[in-house]
Amino acid sequence: MNDAASADLFEQQRPRLLSLAYRMLGEIQAAEDIVQEAWLRWSAAAPGSVDTPGAWLTRVVTRLAIDQLRSARQRREVYSGPWLPEPIIDDEDGGPGRAMALAQECELALLWSLERLAEEERAAFLLNQVFETPYAEIARALDKSEQACRQLVSRARRRVKDSSPRFDTTAEQLERTLLAFSAAAASGDKQEVLRLLAPDVLGLSDGGGLVSAARIPLHGPARVAQVYTHIASKKQASTVGEPELLRVNGQPALVRLAGDDSDMIFTIRLNRRGEICWLYTLRNPHKLARVGALRNCTTALF
Repeated sequence: MNDAASADLFEQQRPRLLSLAYRMLGEIQAAEDIVQEAWLRWSAAAPGSVDTPGAWLTRVVTRLAIDQLRSARQRREVYSGPWLPEPIIDDEDGGPGRAMALAQECELALLWSLERLAEEERAAFLLNQVFETPYAEIARALDKSEQACRQLVSRARRRVKDSSPRFDTTAEQLERTLLAFSAAAASGDKQEVLRLLAPDVLGLSDGGGLVSAARIPLHGPARVAQVYTHIASKKQASTVGEPELLRVNGQPALVRLAGDDSDMIFTIRLNRRGEICWLYTLRNPHKLARVGALRNCTTALF
């Protein structure tokens, strides 16, 4: 295989590899770095030494991601407040966001649930449930027996089911509820906010210790309503501009990227009764800066 053919083959695999790395790590730049390292290893491989390029590259990215995730876990243990995955804002203008199309299909609620899995559980679950990788190939990627990989997937599936607020709602229903909640919170209508919340609602806010954000998860309607109405009413009384309604990881979200301490991305998840059961608020300026840079870049990243 000549250099041009080798490069073309890798580019065909790149979106899938990026999607895998992003799902493993929940971080945009880290996923890009891993795929770049996979490219370097692919380029250095002896011609003809790789029989199945797709499987070979999947193994490389999986192992790199596991190593990176183990290192990242140590940093997240001392992180200030909840650590939330970085989102991806859909780019409807056909910019670099299009290269992240597969990553956009991964809901933030599921990414957050995957954080509860051990590194190899997460890899086995994603390879099997998302990428439909045969168990024989998963076993090669993780250097385990097929039976051990089946057990990893089974255990991971149960844990994700228990912790992930997943129910198929339409984008229109999610958007209506998101806007209704935002309006009620901004007006200080606590009763309307409470009406929209599920009894077991969980609110998560990531400020990274750099801006104002809840340092612990918010459990229950009373606590969520108290905090969100207080915050929203303060913003309403200031000169902060209104957030945009955009698609983030494929779902409606409110986004404000003004480059100041009002920046945020906010979205929700609904249960089968249409109640808000999960709230995500990203305020960490470092993460938002990377999101904004990806969105505003006018040249293809890949």
